[in-house]
Amino acid sequence: MTGPEERLAELGLIVPEVAKPVAAYVPAVRSGNHVFTSGQLPMRDGELMATGKVGGEVSAEEAYTYAQQCALNAIAAVKAEVGDLALVKRVVKVVAFVASTPDFTGQPGVANGASELFGTVFGGVHARSAVGVPVLPLDSPVEVELVVEV
Repeated sequence: MTGPEERLAELGLIVPEVAKPVAAYVPAVRSGNHVFTSGQLPMRDGELMATGKVGGEVSAEEAYTYAQQCALNAIAAVKAEVGDLALVKRVVKVVAFVASTPDFTGQPGVANGASELFGTVFGGVHARSAVGVPVLPLDSPVEVELVVEV
């Protein structure tokens, strides 16, 4: 049976270093049998992958990829908190924020970038919200937060 990191490797992905917080918070907190991540931006190698609004400067397809990177960063935050991704029993809830133009209504499709990665890595399905917002920190197009049971 393969574990979460092996499933990531099959996708050509590795757990990155935990993204440094951009303000006064920590990347993840454990409370009992749950780990709650802070909102994760699409940071790669310490840089925001893109800026702008989905439906404007950013396409839905690009935003899907950025949501996947947010998910990968959330996985890194969970691993840093619990030490071993094999301890994750299930993904409970995902919240995806999509900075979008007023006429863009494809937030669920963008959030699938995160949800599909979580499903592949951890299995199962989860509760989710996909919310359109006018702006996110650093003008990021997407932000994802995660709750897992360990």
